[in-house]
Amino acid sequence: MRYAFLALIGVAVATGTPAKSADTFYLGTWKISGAVTAPWADPTQKPDRAEQARLLGKAIVFKAGEIDGPPPFACKAPHYKESDFSADMIFQGAFEEMQSKDKSVDPDRLATSLGFLGKNIKTLETGCEMDFHFVDATTAEIGLNDKVYTLKKQ
Repeated sequence: MRYAFLALIGVAVATGTPAKSADTFYLGTWKISGAVTAPWADPTQKPDRAEQARLLGKAIVFKAGEIDGPPPFACKAPHYKESDFSADMIFQGAFEEMQSKDKSVDPDRLATSLGFLGKNIKTLETGCEMDFHFVDATTAEIGLNDKVYTLKKQ
């Protein structure tokens, strides 16, 4: 068994492919396919349509040692960590902040309105500016400047 593991490592090194020790479903190309106004957005502020136009249709590529994509998604040295977040913690705690200002705000209901189901939301922490929250294995969402962008696995 030990030799089989070492052989797998040797193949991975020779081919440049990382040995799979954890589920790395997020590696690969994801396309920014949609955007909606974030629940935390100030309705009195005019939305920045230029940023949305610049990002829609663009690809974000998760690689073992970097993230390629348009700014601010690109990252030269990510430190990937998969976590399970509760609804109040996604989007850098935006729903928790909303609830602290208004006790009637329900983070679970807000998360459900964006497609998240259940109490645990799989999140990819990157060690860069962005964390990615997964609706499922082929759909991720990220909050940026009062928008929630949807990414679809290609």
